[in-house]
Amino acid sequence: MSELRSILADTISRLLSDRVTKDVLEAAEQGQWPAALWQALEESGLTLPLVPEKQGGAGGTWGDAHVVLAAAGRFGAPVPLAETIIASWLLSEAGLEVPLGPLTVAPVHRGDVLRLERGGGGGWRLSGTAQRLPWGGSAGHLVVVTSPDGPASGAGAMVALVAAGHAQVTPDRNLALEPRDTLVFDSAPVLTAAPAPTLIPGDIVWLCGALARSAQMAGGLESLLAQTIQYAGERKQFGKPIGSFQAIQWQCAILGEQTAAAATAAAGAFSAADRSGPAGATFEIAVAKSRTGEAAGIGAGIAHQVHGAIGFTYEHSLHFVTRRLWSWRAECGGESDWAERLGREAASRGADALWPYITSR
Repeated sequence: MSELRSILADTISRLLSDRVTKDVLEAAEQGQWPAALWQALEESGLTLPLVPEKQGGAGGTWGDAHVVLAAAGRFGAPVPLAETIIASWLLSEAGLEVPLGPLTVAPVHRGDVLRLERGGGGGWRLSGTAQRLPWGGSAGHLVVVTSPDGPASGAGAMVALVAAGHAQVTPDRNLALEPRDTLVFDSAPVLTAAPAPTLIPGDIVWLCGALARSAQMAGGLESLLAQTIQYAGERKQFGKPIGSFQAIQWQCAILGEQTAAAATAAAGAFSAADRSGPAGATFEIAVAKSRTGEAAGIGAGIAHQVHGAIGFTYEHSLHFVTRRLWSWRAECGGESDWAERLGREAASRGADALWPYITSR
């Protein structure tokens, strides 16, 4: 890690350590927006790492975004940081102005159909349904990537910005009690829209979402490992710490192994995105999302086993991470979705090309 990136990691870790307290997490689960946390992130420039400086951002790389998102996952930050980073990058890539405040991005589900249509005054309007959209009802703006008359029209993708308050909102939450609202648009006015660059495909939100979730899960696993090792050293049974028992040591070793594998896979995907953009890093993103998802399932199980009954209580902090891991694991494609994609790609290249392709990445 470079010196500048180390400074970035220290900055985001200190900020989240101070701001993401148990009280803030509990209040967020009751529906209270963590305004002080978001303001601190925004003032530090951590919400726009991929936006060029001339457009008001930090002018960073995907590697910088990885540092921010991994820290957000480690602390379970209850804000749409991942969504804002992706949405702001899409706007900047399309040459559109990036508004302040929390953003969300759609569509996040393959079955969603959102259509851009010309209105009577010549402007664009948005119709369709965005299901279980992260912070859909509380984000100040929505960024949509779709085609005129819908994704099936065959027209080129466009990036559009829609202000809050123009959709019928059905509130919902995921297992971590993060907002996952369904928004229905009926000829909603679009603030601005522009053609997406040729390197941004129609499924870019899906790709970037999987990339972001892999970093968040890798960060969450780091938190699980730290909490589990600490608890194993403090909890005593038969007169000595449970961490001195071989069975517990073995479980902690497996958790460490899964955490390291997840971190490596996520970092590799972000490095690939820096080299060739998210659209050119589909192989690495597929590997990262499937591997971090698998690690999240194994790691959360081990952490709860080591903690025993106390780990299942609401008073303990463990569940703030494990519930997020379980939720993020299923979002933007689970392990089977991405494994199938990898399998189809490998099969299409043929057996003789598999090993050269893997080693060339």
